[in-house]
Amino acid sequence: MSVPPPIRSEAAWSLRTWLHALRPAPMAVNARERWRVVLGAGLGLLLTGLLARWLAGGPPQALWLVAPLGASAVLVFGVPASPLAQPWAVVGGNTLSALVGIACVHLLGSTAPAAALAVAGAIALMFALRCLHPPGGAAALLMVIAGTLDWRFALFPVLLDSLLLALAGIAYNNATGRRYPHVQVAPAPAAADQMPLFGEAELDAVLARYNQVLDLPRDDLSHLLHEAELLAYQRRFGALRCADVMSREPKTVEFGTPLQEAWALLQRHHIKALPVVDRARRVTGIVTLADFMRAASSERHEGLVGRLRELVRPSGLSHGDKPEVVGQIMSKQVRVASAERPIAELVPLFAATGHHHIPIVGEEARLVGILTQSDLVAALSRAPV
Repeated sequence: MSVPPPIRSEAAWSLRTWLHALRPAPMAVNARERWRVVLGAGLGLLLTGLLARWLAGGPPQALWLVAPLGASAVLVFGVPASPLAQPWAVVGGNTLSALVGIACVHLLGSTAPAAALAVAGAIALMFALRCLHPPGGAAALLMVIAGTLDWRFALFPVLLDSLLLALAGIAYNNATGRRYPHVQVAPAPAAADQMPLFGEAELDAVLARYNQVLDLPRDDLSHLLHEAELLAYQRRFGALRCADVMSREPKTVEFGTPLQEAWALLQRHHIKALPVVDRARRVTGIVTLADFMRAASSERHEGLVGRLRELVRPSGLSHGDKPEVVGQIMSKQVRVASAERPIAELVPLFAATGHHHIPIVGEEARLVGILTQSDLVAALSRAPV
């Protein structure tokens, strides 16, 4: 007799899930990157401290390095791409927060209300001036705890320390292969076969719906999502190549094929595109139903059927404005793919650019097949989930 499994209450399950969420997630950072961060933070703070003490020129017991700078170093050298770690965030966040803290000491003294107001005010000001920097909250709190009344303290050591650390971060991060400052630039136009399924407008809409501060620059987020998308396609399609799923021996035409003959091929075989090849079977273009429709739109006859009929009917003239052969209406810019190319790499091309047919070429760039959306759907239905 089997024993039924114990029934877990909703509360117990929620508590277990919540406790599991407290477990630190693994960090996908290798040993080399960890040592890069450790060494950078150490050298950056050493350089900042030595220069700040030298520039201070005061007694040895004078304060020349503020504690929040340790947290700033973690951001500058550990996550140099983060919006919270950029030079303006470091310098502006720490300095402005220190000014807010000093103002709160003047207003309320070194009290708990002053501490709360200083941190909250610093966060509000950093949001307003686009320099949100977590150590800035610590800088504001430090001013209150230390009872700082001298406004110059925000300039030295806070401003000077922050500026020196940011300069050290610029030098070290760029020397070790990390772009800093991480300037947000407009994305370069992607290659047609590398376009993601989402565009800039979709990403903006999702980020607006998320409505939280992201510790990741927008361009890196877009790149990571695109890479994950390609990996998902590769996992789904595995090692499938274009040669494995393409339609072989496609119907073709040549530059001088009469329009009437090309149109008859499309209708007879119920296809929507014909590769245009030369005598060596190298692709020189492609003619599709859309090309016929576009050429027919210039005809003067009423109705689409009438215009198409007039387009494909030979005029019998040696000269004229009316197209007579495939080469006069075909699309000359045609994208082809190698027969050995992984099919996963072509999914974005079909999904994001409106392509329906891609000629497949083999040795010496000769046509060996054609890959259609139907072929892709069939391959997707057979792929393991």
